[in-house]
Amino acid sequence: MTAGVRAAPETSSDCSRCFGLCCVALPFARSADFPVDKPAGMPCGHLGGSSGKHEGGDHSCGIHASLLAEGYRGCTVFECFGAGQQVSQVTFRGRSWRAAPDTAAAMFAVFPVMHAVHEMLRHVEEALGWDLPAPLRTSAVAVRDELVGHTGSGPDLLMALEVGELRSRVGAVLGTASELVRAAADRPARPDRRLRRSADLVGADLRDIDARGADLRGALLIAADLRGADMRQADLLGADLRDVDVRGADLTTALYLTQPQVNAARGDASSGIPASLVRPQSWGERRSR
Repeated sequence: MTAGVRAAPETSSDCSRCFGLCCVALPFARSADFPVDKPAGMPCGHLGGSSGKHEGGDHSCGIHASLLAEGYRGCTVFECFGAGQQVSQVTFRGRSWRAAPDTAAAMFAVFPVMHAVHEMLRHVEEALGWDLPAPLRTSAVAVRDELVGHTGSGPDLLMALEVGELRSRVGAVLGTASELVRAAADRPARPDRRLRRSADLVGADLRDIDARGADLRGALLIAADLRGADMRQADLLGADLRDVDVRGADLTTALYLTQPQVNAARGDASSGIPASLVRPQSWGERRSR
């Protein structure tokens, strides 16, 4: 851990320590990602102890091994960044919404806020692993410590948190760090003009493209063909990678790439991702080049 930086909670999920919050607090609608509608605050019928197919005393998913076959693709790509266990074990001190029904409404309202804070924290911690100039590192440590402070706040303070304002301030630090890293990257002499922030690249043919150091923040890459693309040092913060084909692509040093983005993409054994992320089983084992 970087000197002078406060200890932070985990930023990866541990479902065994969570009260199934993503399966209750969040809504979903019948679509390609879900077979049914479910409003926020209602337990999924497959959650342990719910009045559905899975009747158990825990908060586990009764169809976890067959989510795709059952039509719950949205569940397979979700990642709470550790917010679930933080809310369950820290914010509400290990008392579940079942054991203390009076806490349910507050717990479900806090979860999305904690999720946003943990996601930002994950990105800031990544940036702190880079070689940043002292003033920027100081700013990054400051926002990191602020985020860590929020993760330990009580329900009332979390529900009152202005997430949009916080995201704007954190985003400014992340953006500056990204610019410095990308400026120092080995970038193509003639970058493709399509590769820009918030670009609409839905279904685009980007095979073998040299996207090193590109700013693709918020880009729509849904179902784009990125086979064989070089995405090293490309900023992918908030980019929509649903069904993007990254077979043979190199994302080993892509900036701000998250587990949900990887889970939503289509890859294979030749796809490269950062060592900090988990390779989807459907991609197969990574082959050395």
